[in-house]
Amino acid sequence: MEVTSEAVRIDAWVWAVRLMKTRSAAGEACKAGHVKLNGVAVKPSQTVVPGDRVRVWVDHREHDVEVVSTIRKRVGATIARTCYVDHSPPPPPKEILASIPRRDRGAGRPTKRERREIDRLMGRR
Repeated sequence: MEVTSEAVRIDAWVWAVRLMKTRSAAGEACKAGHVKLNGVAVKPSQTVVPGDRVRVWVDHREHDVEVVSTIRKRVGATIARTCYVDHSPPPPPKEILASIPRRDRGAGRPTKRERREIDRLMGRR
């Protein structure tokens, strides 16, 4: 493990501290604008140094972390957590997630098969 205080590419750092599963996914997230460095969307080649603030949008959740140390290679989760300070908001309580209405199966648009059956019943075909 090589923990340093020198500049490291943001896509490599986000992958190394386990905020993203793969380095290519980290690069794609940067290109899509889902990774922000000090409030500004950045390219994958942008460098991070200790003291920077990184915001990453992953799996419909935002992670807001402050860089403490930089690493180039992926490390274990316990070591990765020492490389940043997490300022992310807590996830919503399970009660709120359970109260979000969900559509019953089959209650949405008719499938192609159902549409053909409706057309046959209405005498359109």
